[in-house]
Parts: sequence; C-alpha cells; structure tokens
Amino acid sequence: MTTTTLAVLVPLLPFLGAAAGLLLGRTAPAYVRPLAVLPTLAAFVLAVVVAVDQGGGKSIDASRRLTPTGSVPVDLALHLDGFAVLVAVLVGLVATCVQLYSTGYLRDDPRYPSYAALVSLFTSAMLLVVYSGDLMVLLVGWEIMGICSYFLVGHYWETPEARAASLKAFLVTKLGDVPFLIGLFALATDAGTFRITGVVQASLTGGIDHPTLIALLLLAGVAGKSAQFPLHTWLPDAMAGPTPVSALIHAATMVAAGIYFVARLLPVFAASGAALTVLAVMAAVTMVGSALAALAQDDIKRVLAYSTIGQLGYMSGALAVGDRGAAVFHLLSHGAFKALLFLAAGVIIHAAGTNSLSAMSRMDGLAKRIPDAYWTMTVALLALAAIPPFAGFFSKEAVLSAAEHTALGDSTVAPQGTGWIVLIAGLLTALLTAAYAARLWLMAFRGTGAPAPDHGRQPVAMNAVLWVLAIPSIGFGLTTGYLDEWFDGHALTPALTTSVLSTGVALVGGLVTYATWRHTSALAARTPIGAVAAHPEADGGLVEEEAIASHTPVYGDIASASDPADPGRLLLGPLHRHAATGFHLDAVYRTLFVRPVLAGASLVRFLDREVVETYVQGAGALPRWLGAAVRKAQTGNVQTYLSALLAGSAVLALVAVVLANANAGS
Repeated sequence: MTTTTLAVLVPLLPFLGAAAGLLLGRTAPAYVRPLAVLPTLAAFVLAVVVAVDQGGGKSIDASRRLTPTGSVPVDLALHLDGFAVLVAVLVGLVATCVQLYSTGYLRDDPRYPSYAALVSLFTSAMLLVVYSGDLMVLLVGWEIMGICSYFLVGHYWETPEARAASLKAFLVTKLGDVPFLIGLFALATDAGTFRITGVVQASLTGGIDHPTLIALLLLAGVAGKSAQFPLHTWLPDAMAGPTPVSALIHAATMVAAGIYFVARLLPVFAASGAALTVLAVMAAVTMVGSALAALAQDDIKRVLAYSTIGQLGYMSGALAVGDRGAAVFHLLSHGAFKALLFLAAGVIIHAAGTNSLSAMSRMDGLAKRIPDAYWTMTVALLALAAIPPFAGFFSKEAVLSAAEHTALGDSTVAPQGTGWIVLIAGLLTALLTAAYAARLWLMAFRGTGAPAPDHGRQPVAMNAVLWVLAIPSIGFGLTTGYLDEWFDGHALTPALTTSVLSTGVALVGGLVTYATWRHTSALAARTPIGAVAAHPEADGGLVEEEAIASHTPVYGDIASASDPADPGRLLLGPLHRHAATGFHLDAVYRTLFVRPVLAGASLVRFLDREVVETYVQGAGALPRWLGAAVRKAQTGNVQTYLSALLAGSAVLALVAVVLANANAGS
C-alpha cells in the first residue's frame, strides 16, 4: 500500500470500530472490547508506519475534489508533514492506552459499549484533524470532537455535576466556534482556497487582505477548544466525566486540536504582529493564572486540569514567538506525561472505590497499596515539573529558549515584546508548576488523611498502560537530536541560560513546597481537627458554602480545602480563596452574560404570555362573540322570522318615505 492509502486507513479504522461498536453493543456484547481496542491499536501501528515512511522529509499531499461548491472548492485532502505524522502517533498511542485502560476501569459499567464507541469516534475525529489538508474537512473533525466531548463528559448523566459539565463544555467551545467558522470562511475567501497549503502560500505572499481580523477570529475558536483564557473555564468542570476520558481530552485530542491548528497555519497568524501579541498575552495570563489555581485545588483531577491549561499556555506562548517546532514538541511530550498523570489518578480513585476520595487531603497510605501508580506518577510529575532528564524539561526548555531568542531580537517572525511576555510568564509558571506538582505528590502519597478502603489489586491492563506511558515520559526528550527532520529541521537542544533558570526556579518551587508541607504537617499534628472546624477563619480556610460554589469536595463540617496540612494555603496566603474558585471567572460570566440573558428570556416570556398571547386570544374571542350573537337569532321559529321580516320591511318603508319628503322639500 502507498503511504497515502495507509494514512486514509488511520482515521477510518477507529471510525469503523465506533460504528460497529454502536451497532453490536447490545446484540453481541462479547465483541465490544475487541472492537474498542483492536481498530485503535491498528490505527496506531499504521500511524507509526506512515511516520516512518514520511521520515520527516518533504510533505506528502493527496486530494480528491468532493463536489463543486462555487468559487472556493472543497477537497478531500491529505497533508502529511513531520508535525502531522508525529501528532498522529501520539493520538494513536494515547487512544490505544485509554481503550485498554477502560476495559478494566469501566468493566462493570452498563454503558461501556456506547462509551467505547464514542472514544473511538473521538479518536477518529482527531486523526482527521491531524491529517486533513483542507480546512472544511478539518472543521468536520473539529466539530465531531465537540459533540463527542459532550457525551463523554456527561457519561455519568445521573449526577447533576456531569450534566452541567457536559453542557458547559459544549456551550463554551461552541461560543468560540462561531467566530472560528467566520474566520475560516474569511480566510478561504481571501486565499481563494480551503486547502491548507494554498492558504499558507497566500499568507506568505501577502495574499491575505485582513490578516489581523482573521487571526483574531480564529483565535477565539482556538481559545475555546484548547481551553485558553478567557474560554478555559469548561475544562476543570469536565473532570466530572470518567478519568480515562479526561486523559484522552487533555493529552491527545480536543485541547491539542487548537494548538495543532495554529501550528499548521502559523504563517497566517505571523502575518499580524497584533495577533501574535494577543496570543502572547493570552498565553501568559493562562499560564500564570492556571498554575495559581492548580496550587489551590484539593481534587486531584482538578489540579491536573488546571495543569493542562497551563501547559497549553506554554504551547500557545511558543506559537506567539513564532516557533511551531517548540510548540508541537511540548505538545507531544505533554501528551505522554499528562495521559500518564490522569490514568495514574484513575488508579488512585479506582483503588478507593469512589470519586469522593479524589480529594488529596483525604489520601493516606496509597504509596504501598498501589506501587505502580506511585512510581509512574512520580515520573510523570517530575516530567511536568521540567526536572532533567525527563521529557518535560526538554520540551519546556524549547519553549523558553524560543522566547529568549525573540526577546533578544533574534526573531524575524514575532515582535520582540512577545518574547519578554512569554519568557517572564514561562519562568514564573515553571516555579508554580514545580510547587503544585510537589504538593500533589506529597498530599497524595505522603498525606495524613483518613486511610482509604482497600478494594483489591487493580486490573493488569490499567497498571500495564501506566508503564507504557512512563517510557516516553522519561526518554522522549532525549530524542531531540534525532527528530530534527520532523520539526522542519529545527534543532530543539536546550540553551544554557534558560536551562539553568528554569531548572533553578523549578527546584526552588519544589523545595519551598516541601519545607512548607513539613511546617504545615507539624502544625496539623498539634491542632485538633475540631478546632479548625470551629474556627475556620483563623486558618484562612474555605467555609462549606464557598467550597460547594467552587466545586470543592466537602467532608463533615469543613471543606477539604481547609486541611491545615495543605502547603498551598500557606504559600498562596490571602490569594488562596480566590485561586480555589478559579479567580471567580464563572461568577463574572454569570453576572455579565448569564443573568442578562436570563433576564432577557424572562422579558420575552412575559411579552409572549401577557401581550402576544392576549392579542391572539382577543383576536379569536371577537369573532366568537359575534358568532354567538348571530347564533341566538337563529331560533328556527317561522313566526319569529316573518315578524322580523315585516318589521324590517316597515322600517325600510318608513326610511324611504322620510327620504322622499326630504327630497321634495329641497
């Protein structure tokens, strides 16, 4: 088979697996797990073959005209360059691991067949986005991922949290997709084609007439899909879904799609310095804000959710300084260790037997009970904190190095100011990332909470997947000298200055958090829990009402975030209360958008019921009354009719006489 034929099969196989799973899920349940795992595994193998065949060399393009559409045609096109084939390998690897993991994690779930089919469809949609060479075909995969996320996040639809989270994810991403769609049409109109190669060529030759407007419209969709400020608020709430779904969304699909889209069309954004500046500011706010929020969360999955938002901010920052190689490198590295983090968190939750024990303040004795999750999560957290020689160090260093070059004026693509914005925010975020990574490890595996009930050994598939993902989390960064061809020949070797700075601040963040944890643990050992419950304000804790408002799990009389052994509370001080609620962005949006819309809806309902409905009812009542009056005259009595006839004739005769006399007198 040719490379293009194999590439067509990569998204097609999971799609066929999804269709077969939905059709046979009820009638032949024995085939559900093979149909979930095998097509995705085959797609992963083919993606590896395609990547080897492409070899990081010249891009491979193939297309077929779908149908005449007027001035701008739509093609079923493939575009296989180094970025596309590597991202496809990541998607295939993570999706296969998620499907294998889910066979154990959801083995007793009655809705597993539909879940597995939706995961396969989700994977197929992302692979379509990755390989697509036409913007309209890419949009199809883009939108399919949105609807799949809605159903998967709401998998536990019996709970109000899952229903609200799925609806919020759908609406917020659609809010960004509306300007995104307008931007796509405007871009294709200016370039005269939906083909990505044609759009890029037009942008390089100055063929885009409105680069700033188009770039900003597209960034709205990217912000929604990749959970960047200010459209990031849906991602932490999406943790209400199954943990394997979180791993898939955060590591290889959905949120990665926006970053990948900008990387593919970077010349379009680079044509506008203003757009790159907006992207840099958006990335900086996202990085720092999400890292602060992660340091204040008690739920382990929400910590990882805010972590994902921050790491996506690094990728956006790399794109803002014009280095798509660094952005995609960090996307690949992050995909491996973030999938590992979520799946290890799933093992913790599975071992506890309940989602309520995802609160880190209640964890104790887990390191010995689940050693596989303990060691692999340790590896993933070291990669997240960018400690050498783990993968996260090399990819994060590539971003900071690119920002440094731009800040020093060595870039011809991005404004110099974007480099300083990304570099300063990136170093500050590196400090905070190491702090919340250390806090998570200490509270999850060295905590002093109530011992969780032992629900037995985890399924082999779940633990095996963790070790598979641990391999790229450890060693992927060491491939920097061997994968340059796949990154446009761009060397991603670490630079001395940013390496020393980023590693130094990461070590400071980790050590300060450890020292704070030792201090708070000593205080907690001497402070009865009843004293904290009776006087939460003395320790700066969250009261139960605010904990509920911020989706913080509540235990007993106090919120779990009020645990006196939590180092995040001491590190953040007065800022902790605001960071725990995501800096009240949801409350701001409710005030600015939700309440006015509800008020407008109430007004429309009033006008409809009290004005329009009254008019409609009145319009029907008048003919009804007239009809009733006329009906009373129809008695069926002949004498009455004759009397009326004679009376009418007499009246007419009298009128005639009066008129005749009047005419004679005149």
